[in-house]
Amino acid sequence: MLLAFDTSSAACTAALFDGDVCVAQRDELIGRGHSERLVPMIAELLDGRGADCILVGVGPGSFTGIRVAIAAAHGLAIGWNAELHGMSSLALLAAGAANDGAVAAAVVGGHGELFVQQFDAMTAEPTTELRNLVPDEAARFTTASLVIGSGAPRLVDARGSGEAREAWPSAANALKLPQSLRSLPPKPVYARAPDAKVREAA
Repeated sequence: MLLAFDTSSAACTAALFDGDVCVAQRDELIGRGHSERLVPMIAELLDGRGADCILVGVGPGSFTGIRVAIAAAHGLAIGWNAELHGMSSLALLAAGAANDGAVAAAVVGGHGELFVQQFDAMTAEPTTELRNLVPDEAARFTTASLVIGSGAPRLVDARGSGEAREAWPSAANALKLPQSLRSLPPKPVYARAPDAKVREAA
């Protein structure tokens, strides 16, 4: 069994796979409170079952949400002696677009910026690098007509064209990701430099 989950956004999402088949899933838009909801959600999903492999969303996205999921994943992996890998939360978002051609994933970050990356919607393969940009810069960086995610309205407004589709990742799409984006190190991907700076000694 493979367990996949992601809390990088306002959604709390988990899915259980038997081989390539998703046998159970939960998707809840909760806003805040991932640390309280995630483990009970996983318990409901498993219904007494275990997993020998775990895929956890590593971001970019909510700083706190990402850390909640990764901490839970490490704990479960130790308890089950399970294999543990990270998966791209933006690719997971793009994998749910159900669209032909290109799709841009745009997620609201800090300081009014957006996490942005463009994908082939059919394969969830990235066609650009991951960037952290203000909306005007993100508008110049993307070419896909369809923009998906919490930052989609801001990007499309800045660009003045395209379709904005607010959406959230679903763990049920985890196996649609290319292998390279579901075999990442299980540690946070923040896509921006930390706000805190190390002060050099005088």
